[in-house]
Amino acid sequence: MRIGIVLKLFLLTSVLCLLITGTIYIGQTIFFKQYYANRKVEDIKSSIRSFEKQFIKNTGNVQVLQQLEQDFYRDHNTWLTTLDQNGNIKTAKDFYITIELANLKNPLPDKTITIPLYHLFTIENAINNETPLSNGDIVDLYTIEKNNIVVPFYLFSVQNNTNWLNQLIWTKINENLQTNYEGKNPDEVVPKLDYLIKYNTDFKINRIKGKVIDVRFPERNDVSRFIYTNSLFMDRINEFQTSLLLSKNNNQYDSFKILEYEQNDIKYILFIDPVTDKNGEINYIFSMASLQPVDEAVQMVKDYFVYIVAFVLMLTLLASFYYSIKIARPLLKINTTTRKIANLDFTERISITSKDEIGDLSQNINFLSETLYSHIEQLQKDIEKEKQLENTRKEFISGVSHELKTPLSIMKSCISILKDGVASHKKDFYFDAMEKEVDKMDHLIVDMLELAKYESGTYKMKMESFLIDQVISHICEQLWMEITKKHLSMHLDVAPIEVMANHHRIEQVITNFITNAIRYTPENERIFISALEENDQVKVCVENKGASIPQNQLNKVWERFYRGDTSRLRSEGGTGLGLAIAKNILELHGVKYGVINTGDGVLFFFYLNKAT
Repeated sequence: MRIGIVLKLFLLTSVLCLLITGTIYIGQTIFFKQYYANRKVEDIKSSIRSFEKQFIKNTGNVQVLQQLEQDFYRDHNTWLTTLDQNGNIKTAKDFYITIELANLKNPLPDKTITIPLYHLFTIENAINNETPLSNGDIVDLYTIEKNNIVVPFYLFSVQNNTNWLNQLIWTKINENLQTNYEGKNPDEVVPKLDYLIKYNTDFKINRIKGKVIDVRFPERNDVSRFIYTNSLFMDRINEFQTSLLLSKNNNQYDSFKILEYEQNDIKYILFIDPVTDKNGEINYIFSMASLQPVDEAVQMVKDYFVYIVAFVLMLTLLASFYYSIKIARPLLKINTTTRKIANLDFTERISITSKDEIGDLSQNINFLSETLYSHIEQLQKDIEKEKQLENTRKEFISGVSHELKTPLSIMKSCISILKDGVASHKKDFYFDAMEKEVDKMDHLIVDMLELAKYESGTYKMKMESFLIDQVISHICEQLWMEITKKHLSMHLDVAPIEVMANHHRIEQVITNFITNAIRYTPENERIFISALEENDQVKVCVENKGASIPQNQLNKVWERFYRGDTSRLRSEGGTGLGLAIAKNILELHGVKYGVINTGDGVLFFFYLNKAT
């Protein structure tokens, strides 16, 4: 049976692991790439929508927008910036030059024009001082104009004899000139531009001159420098601006666009989101994300999946064998243990603590075994207790019979004497003797009823606060006649401490202890009573000088009808129930009590809680 279970579990686990491995391989090599791309597109699209709300809220605040763009890149590993209606970066406020236009044939309505420089050269050129532009330079400027959009694309510095060209716009212009331009030098820029100024109708090219009055380049640590560092992203922005200027379809970017392109065998996704700001102007949220990470991950999975499959197969074999044994072995252990429980052998426990059904089953079997064992053990204890109760009942009946036999015999003798008329002059003596015996039987019955009340388990002590020294002093005054009768000396060491207990019952306990001490103390000896504070309790002690109690009988003093003398003589008085009643009262208080032999006597003690 064990081999069958192991084999079945081994085969089942192996098939499942191989099936899972195959599914993962197919999913990663076929579906994962497309799933990743679609998921990334949707996530970025959703994030751009969220960025759009922040953009509208902070329109005009360049620093906040720059920080939002950097946060977007850090959170999504995706480049993002905002463009105005002409395709210029809205946050590019520190990478430009301002030109004061000459009055001669100025085609523009303004006297100055600000030119973004990121279309003409890179941020590295500016930081490395490879752009010899400064205030006062005379420049020659060409702009392209379409639908009231004016964008500079060619700049020539007269002093330095250096020019800068927006290569993307220039490439587009060349495409329009292939069939129309017949210049002698087709590679020269200025002749082509002069030709376009005269003859082009698709878009308008203006040539203006002016003087540089302001040059602004970003510093190395500027926040805005962040957007200029990705040349690929800047090329896409330039392409987008060129498309805005030179495309014949003016409505192609009226809605959210998602475009794909590939460069250097890496796929990219462009997101173009047209947004109307609070001023009613059209802006564009322009974003670019690379799909290179997923391509690399998929390729790596393909290259190393052979090793992964081999590792999974080996792991499958080991795991299948291990878990099969882990299941089969506990079942055999459970089977052996339950067989022993069926034969009433509860000594063995199942040591399986796994957090699964087998572990629960093992714990339940252990619990069943413990429960059966405890019930059988309790049954044996109940039988033993019943035997002890039977012995106690016999002893109790014997004790009661013994206690009642003597007074009944005395009363019977007195009645016979009185009935026969013998010693009629002592009639009062015999009546007094019978009255004393009746009182003793009455005390015995009262004590027996009181003891039964305490032992019933239903009696509740009512607690109150009182001074323990006053109680002890009052009891000593009541017992003063008995103390002086035996010529005993009483030594008190009690403090005025307030305790929390049942006043009447504690008075009864102390009375029983002192009465017991008086009874067993020889004449002319001493009794010591103390009530002293110990931490948050009060320890009450009653010590009498005289014979000690045998060590093997110390615990028996609390039993019914126990007396220190083996003959159980009644000459010492008492019903033999006083200490048993004191024991029950103290246990109802939940306090510690006891009796010990001292060097020359016996000490009874108990504790009480102090009142708070």
